Amino acid sequence: MSPTTSADPGPASAPASGKAWFVTGAGRGIGRAIAVAALRRGDRAAATARDPRALDSLVAEFGDAVVPLRLDVTDADAARAAVAEAHARLGRLDVVVNNAGYGLFGYVEELDPQQLRDQLDVNLFGALHVTQAALPFLREQRTGHVVQISSSSGLAAWPALGGYHASKWALEGLSDALAQEVARFGIAVTLVEPGPVDTAWRGASAVRARELPAYDDARAAAWHPAGSTAPEAVADVVLAVVDHPEPPLRILVGDLAADAVLPITQARLDAWRAWEALGRSADHPPEG
Repeated sequence: MSPTTSADPGPASAPASGKAWFVTGAGRGIGRAIAVAALRRGDRAAATARDPRALDSLVAEFGDAVVPLRLDVTDADAARAAVAEAHARLGRLDVVVNNAGYGLFGYVEELDPQQLRDQLDVNLFGALHVTQAALPFLREQRTGHVVQISSSSGLAAWPALGGYHASKWALEGLSDALAQEVARFGIAVTLVEPGPVDTAWRGASAVRARELPAYDDARAAAWHPAGSTAPEAVADVVLAVVDHPEPPLRILVGDLAADAVLPITQARLDAWRAWEALGRSADHPPEG
């Protein structure tokens, strides 16, 4: 299994049962939806949450197919222990989903530096801790798939989300390099990049910076997307990707993600081309 950036992935293979999953942030939202979708088709899953009581209903419904684990992804030692326990109880790990994360809202000037550190600690370093813990097992198997729940916010940027963007853009770069490093071991990496998803990301789980009056007008006029993608729909995409023999490195999920990111990407290409000659002049100074 190796990552690919093929523009036309072709038809996905039929869903395969029997995979062993490790899913962080499985107490609610996208992580919960992925765990449920995998379990309902007959796979097994180690599901993690800061408060394992959030996993009780999974255990009640799916029994021994679920390994419920307490995990704060900011704790590297805890991540290693949880991944090792999951591997011991499931016998293998086929798919590792780094989903745990939250949103940080505030204009850059408004951010407390500690808020940004905390954001990176969960959204970036949490994924790093779990990935590093899982890779020795995946390398030994010579197969596996690391799924990073990124965001369209890892490819584009909007006001009042600078801290969140910083975490997701960093995850994108880290994971792109990772994919190139581990392909030789038969390990795939996929960045899942949804737009707004119907979760608590903007609500109960969000952190907000102090508000400066200078940005009140901008806040009042800010655009908010009218619509969102269901977490269950994101889960369906994830299952299709991990079942595909040539999974993509990146996949935009939902209309809002594609409609936002594709034009922004084209605008970047246009700008680079427009300023290409000046940029190249740094290596080609004029004679004399």
